[in-house]
Amino acid sequence: MDKTAYLGNLNLKPENVSIEYTKEQIEEYLKCSADPLYFIENYIKIINLDEGLVPFKMWDFQKNLIKTIHDNRFTIAKLPRQYGKSTTVVAYILHYILFNKEVNVAILANKEKIARDLLGKIKTAYEHLPKWIQQGVGEWNKGSIVLENGSKVIAAATSASAIRGGSYNLILLDEFAHIEPHIADDFYSSAYPTITSGKTTKLVIVSTPRGLNLFYRLWTEAIEKRSKLVPIQGNWWDLPGRDAAWKEETIQGLGGENGGEEKFQQEYETDFIGSANTLIHSNKLKSLSYKTPLYKDANGLKVYEEPSSNHTYVMVVDTARGTGLDYNAFIVIDITKVPYKVVATFRNNEMSPVVYPNVILPVARKFANAFILVEINDIGAQVAEILYNEMEYENVLMASIRGRKGQTLDGGFGGSDIQLGLRTTRAVKRLGCSLIKSFIEDDKLLFCDYDLLQELVSFVSKNQSFEAEIGHTDDLVMCLVLFGWLTTQGYFKDMVNMDIRKQIFDDRLKEIEEELTPFGFIEAGYDSEVEIDNEGTGWYLADPKY
Repeated sequence: MDKTAYLGNLNLKPENVSIEYTKEQIEEYLKCSADPLYFIENYIKIINLDEGLVPFKMWDFQKNLIKTIHDNRFTIAKLPRQYGKSTTVVAYILHYILFNKEVNVAILANKEKIARDLLGKIKTAYEHLPKWIQQGVGEWNKGSIVLENGSKVIAAATSASAIRGGSYNLILLDEFAHIEPHIADDFYSSAYPTITSGKTTKLVIVSTPRGLNLFYRLWTEAIEKRSKLVPIQGNWWDLPGRDAAWKEETIQGLGGENGGEEKFQQEYETDFIGSANTLIHSNKLKSLSYKTPLYKDANGLKVYEEPSSNHTYVMVVDTARGTGLDYNAFIVIDITKVPYKVVATFRNNEMSPVVYPNVILPVARKFANAFILVEINDIGAQVAEILYNEMEYENVLMASIRGRKGQTLDGGFGGSDIQLGLRTTRAVKRLGCSLIKSFIEDDKLLFCDYDLLQELVSFVSKNQSFEAEIGHTDDLVMCLVLFGWLTTQGYFKDMVNMDIRKQIFDDRLKEIEEELTPFGFIEAGYDSEVEIDNEGTGWYLADPKY
């Protein structure tokens, strides 16, 4: 057996094998050590689908990515599909472990197989290095490699426990936008403090966008210079041969008129919003942004505006069981004037329904004794009862059941069949969705909460209604939906002394008159079962089932 081979692999040098370097090799080694671009372009080989094993000749954008990672500790890269991003980053990692002693690197991806494929690219490049550049190999496994200089690379799926107990000098998060939201949030909250505590540690986040998730938030904060992450963006036209004809061909391959354009925007133009099925039009969602709250507590309360004693507020409350699945959630909306504004939000999926009223009450009192509308489909009735009867909070809104007309908000004076709070029926949801669509798209309802924006992006058409995509939640959005329904009620008009639907109607009518187009039907995002009278009031034809 060749003593210069590791476990019979003639391409690998084992530990404790001495090599006599020539003067030229020493000079080359020092050049490679000092300059990762020089090392990669002169010594890294990759597998090309058409040509097989070839030297890695980088395009300008790949060189820029390497330089950005090398010169900065924290990098976030928003890149299109089929961009050579993974090959580029793992080439840098190979340089990093060869020319730095005793560094630990973690390659984490949304799936373990993908992470191990990236490690496999490092192994392929390593095996084709000259022996005088290689370090001796101590371990060469499917999920890890260890070199004689003490440097180590592991490959695993991204999870909250993926790197627990370890100390890492460089962490690569590949396709971070495609990791399930709850996993990404838990991982990042545990890993980020560790990686930032060092003085030379590096974090590299690379992904194609997929909605407004944690990757979107990190990217936005980096662009706005609100974090240590340095952003770098790639464009599909950076690659030779990608022109207008290539774009059209790719769109047709992705589905053409059946969603091909939307898919291309997300996967190649790195658009964060690619869905055409959201309740709020994607163009509007793209224009929305989020802000840092004035105040945020450990339970999940975020306050964006200080309360005013002469303003009127409504709090809409959604209740969960506190088992770590759906969220207890509420929003506080300033309804003093149009546009309405979301001034506070709350979201927590661990709090029990018994404790929940103790969070709701002080916030409601702080916001000028806000009116509270509680959703009572499941265990919300318990929360409403505690607030009204035990805590004696008088501003809990009530609804009366009026047969085919459904539920009517009237302050509890409408008859004997009265309930504390509102039950979400198909009729209520349909009307509420129609109204919040109009409000948001017409800038009659403003908000700047990240969690609410994230939920709206994944609130899509499904089963002749709207609901959260699989793996997402819609608890804050449903609070908005109930608020939309609330604005149709006569009792609400008495609270604010205005009719926002009439204002929307008047604004739309003015636009039409200015454009000199014939007056016909006014479409304001309402469901087909909503009629608008001459005064601008929307009348909902209740579902007979309710």
